[in-house]
Amino acid sequence: QVHLVESGGGVVQPGGSLRLSCAASGPAFRMKAMGWFRQGPGKEREFIAVVNWSGHSTYYTDSVKGRFTISRDNTKNTVYLQMSSLKPEDTAVYYCAAAEGGSTADFVGAPSLNFWGRGTQVTVSS
Repeated sequence: QVHLVESGGGVVQPGGSLRLSCAASGPAFRMKAMGWFRQGPGKEREFIAVVNWSGHSTYYTDSVKGRFTISRDNTKNTVYLQMSSLKPEDTAVYYCAAAEGGSTADFVGAPSLNFWGRGTQVTVSS
């Protein structure tokens, strides 16, 4: 089992940056692909980014490519989402999730994900 807790959200002006963290409990974390989703006001939850178990493979949705960077530190059981050039449309609750397997395909291709955090609010506003 993996327990996930997000942090780092807040209010930032357009063009600003934030770094989200997702702290995971359990030794299984190091073997799992990890990723981020977000849900904006009145919108469905959408996939943002994923990193494989080793941190050497990543994948992003088009809307955040070049602006967001996902990474992980397996020594700290933590996944990060560095967000820059933030836009008002990035406003959302950001959720961390874990796949059963270790590859990005295990995460993106899964019909459902069993491990979720409770989310952290990011608001981009002037």
